[in-house]
Amino acid sequence: MDCHCTYLPYSQTGYFSQLVVDYLEQKDNLRAFYTFSPNGAGINKAVEERGKFPVDRQLLVNTLQKQYSGLQTTKAVTDNIAALANENTFTICTAHQPNLLTGYLYFIYKIAHAIQLANHLNESHPGKRFVPVYYMGSEDNDLEELGTFRYGGKKYSWDAAGQAGAVGRMNTASLKTLLDELFKVLGPPGEDTEQLKELLHKAYLQHNTIGKATCYLVNELFGKYGLIVLDSDDAAFKRAILPVMKDDLLHHNANRIVTEQAGKLAEQYKTQAYPRDINLFYLQDNLRERIERKDDRWLVLNTAISWSEQELVEELETHPERFSPNVILRGLLQESILPNVAFIGGGAEVAYWLQLKELFNHYKVFYPVILLRQSVLWIEPVAGELQEKTGMRTEDLFKPNQQLVNEYVATRSDGNWKTNEERDAIEAIMVQLRQKAASLDPTLAASAEAALTKMKHQFTVLEKKMFRAEKRKHDTELKRVARLKEMLFPNGTLQERVENFIEYYSRYGHDFIDTIVRNTQPVKNEFLVIHAQPAV
Repeated sequence: MDCHCTYLPYSQTGYFSQLVVDYLEQKDNLRAFYTFSPNGAGINKAVEERGKFPVDRQLLVNTLQKQYSGLQTTKAVTDNIAALANENTFTICTAHQPNLLTGYLYFIYKIAHAIQLANHLNESHPGKRFVPVYYMGSEDNDLEELGTFRYGGKKYSWDAAGQAGAVGRMNTASLKTLLDELFKVLGPPGEDTEQLKELLHKAYLQHNTIGKATCYLVNELFGKYGLIVLDSDDAAFKRAILPVMKDDLLHHNANRIVTEQAGKLAEQYKTQAYPRDINLFYLQDNLRERIERKDDRWLVLNTAISWSEQELVEELETHPERFSPNVILRGLLQESILPNVAFIGGGAEVAYWLQLKELFNHYKVFYPVILLRQSVLWIEPVAGELQEKTGMRTEDLFKPNQQLVNEYVATRSDGNWKTNEERDAIEAIMVQLRQKAASLDPTLAASAEAALTKMKHQFTVLEKKMFRAEKRKHDTELKRVARLKEMLFPNGTLQERVENFIEYYSRYGHDFIDTIVRNTQPVKNEFLVIHAQPAV
């Protein structure tokens, strides 16, 4: 599909934390919190260093082949899995939970970024191979977050028919009612919408768990690019960090190390992740609960399960799959099983990864390049026409509403509503009066100052009324501005944090995915704005 793109520095958008902006600008005060700079040079250096941290490649290949059994794959995916057995093959990883129907648009964008970075490195590093990986956090148990998506301004939520525990393990049978409700309004009518319905039906009603459904869906959307989906909920993978989990259960080193690093970051920035004494959950079907130590026993909260130290170690070594890392330890598992060079995440992910470098050093695990995923604003043709009518530049779209209104009125009026000159003239007279009053009686200075303050206030009130009168002259144009902002920034936030990909896939089919991938600039570190062009 035809489109044109604009790229903006993240610092100009106003939607990213100071920590993220400073990190992208590589401010000196953050250099101690990462190993490789978030740019091309940092990635190249990481490629050189990664070989010093071997992983069990045959285990990785065998486990992935097992996870893909029964799933129809492209040659690109099959070849990439096989290539991981070779020492000159590396991965580019992004991670996310198995949100229902992918959840938010940024799910699509972070995967597109991983694909394009792999493509970029394959071109710039002959003799090496780079494979994009979506690391599925299927053990997350936050159903309220993962079981929700939005379409057409409506929120759809799945109650999982009372299931609990890891969302990736939940049975999908009860989704039929929700999908039927969605399909009644999914549109516009046409081939793309029918293909989307078939895709979602096959994903969620022909696969018995959310994890398998998500694997199928992501493979269908991105398999042509060679993207590999990896589910970490696997005993073979967990065994790779068994010593780390044992140390966390018995000695709590992660809590000590990350707390110290978080404290240093918190001197200037907001802390993103909070470690605990034990950073593991106990995982079984319909159960994912935190483990806590009490005296000489280890307890699974909200259950009757408990162990002595010997019993705990035996359970861990026999069933490592029953122990689920939280956000503090998840990255260690990821980097222990993948020959990974770069991790791509959102702003919150970048922030908590910056707390983890010393933890990786402690366990002698490779700490990758941390890259901010490329954010995207998709502007439909109708919104593009509205933007053209308002005369707003692309960078103006990100400004707060009130600032836009003020600037719009200021640039399109003759300025008769402003009282600057009159205010200055009267203030000069009042200053003279204050001086004259004070020369007659010093105690009158306070009265004169009060009168001046009251006059300034009255001018401010009057100017606001005059500005509102001026705004009424531009009522039609300002309503267009407000409508455009709501179209592009629903609920006042980034489009990618609210909307779902089906909103666009039903209109454009796979062209939507192709357009996102094609225009993602993996080392640009800028916000992508895509102006979709009307079909000819």
